[in-house]
Amino acid sequence: MKCIIIDKMHPSIAPALEGLGLEVDYFPEINQSEILQIIGTYEGLIVRSKVSVDKTFLDQAPNLKFVARAGAGTDNLDTDELETRGIKIINAPEGNRDTLAEHTVGLLLSLLNKIHLASHEVKSLQWNREANRGEELMGKTVAIFGYGNMGQAVAHRLKSFGVEIIAYDKYKNEIAEDFVRLVPLKTIFNKTDVLSLHIPLTQETRHLVNETFIQKFKKPFYLINTARGEIVSLKALKYYLDQNAILGAALDVLENEKFDSLNAIEMEILKEIINSRKIIITPHIAGWSHQSYVRINEVLINKIKNYLSE
Repeated sequence: MKCIIIDKMHPSIAPALEGLGLEVDYFPEINQSEILQIIGTYEGLIVRSKVSVDKTFLDQAPNLKFVARAGAGTDNLDTDELETRGIKIINAPEGNRDTLAEHTVGLLLSLLNKIHLASHEVKSLQWNREANRGEELMGKTVAIFGYGNMGQAVAHRLKSFGVEIIAYDKYKNEIAEDFVRLVPLKTIFNKTDVLSLHIPLTQETRHLVNETFIQKFKKPFYLINTARGEIVSLKALKYYLDQNAILGAALDVLENEKFDSLNAIEMEILKEIINSRKIIITPHIAGWSHQSYVRINEVLINKIKNYLSE
C-alpha cells in the first residue's frame, strides 16, 4: 500500500509507517495542483490543513483507502463524502489534548490575573499594581462546551482550582467524571462565569457564538476559544466586550488566520480586538507543543496499524 504525507510532520512518521509495511512518500512542500496530479496512485493520505479533501479532490483519488488527519479537527475533510466512498477517516485528538488543556488553563489564568498586561507594562518600565488587580478563579462556574477529548482534558486540570465545572454536549447523556455535572443548555446560559469552547467546526457550529447566543447569558462571562476560530463571530465578540457582557476573551484561533486575505472591515475589527486590554490572542498553538508533535504521530500510527489489521 502506498501512502503520501503532504504536510510537515515530525520525522518519526515515515519510518514508523514503513515499519507497518507501507510504501511512504513524504512531500511536505507539495502544492495542491501537484497533489491532484499524483494522488490517484495512492491508497493512504496523511494531511494537516493543506488541502480540503472534498468531492473534487476525491474524484482524483480513486484508490484512496484511508485519510489520516494529523490533529483533532476534521473540518477540512468532507466526512460524508469519505464515508459514502468507504474511505476510512482517522484523526488524533488524543495526541494533543493534554497540550491543549494546559494551554487553555494557562490562557484562563493569564486573562483573569492580567499576567500578559502586567508583564508588558513592567517591561515598558510601568509599575501599575491597582490597574492589574486580578480575579480569582476559585468559586467560579466554568462551563465546558463540548465534552470530548479536549473538554475532558480541560476539566481534569480544572478540578483542583475550587471551581464548579458544568458541561454541555448535545451528543452525551452521561459522563464518567464525578467532579463535572452534565447540564442542559439553559443551565449554561444561567450559571456560566467562564465559557470554554471545545466543539468541532461544522455547519451547525459556524458562528455559533453570535449576538443571539451571547444575549442568552444571564450574567457577564469570560470566553475561551481553543477550538476553531469560525465558531466565534469577532464582530459579535467586539460588540459585547464593549458592552461588558463579555468580561474578557482568550483566543487561540480566529475566524480568518490569513491576515493578508482580510477585507477592510474585517481588518478594522481585528485591529480593535488586538488592541483591547480584555483580549489575549495566541497563534493557533494550543495543541502545538514539542511533545504533542511526536504524540500525534504515535496516535496515528497506532490507529493506522489497527486499520490495516481489520
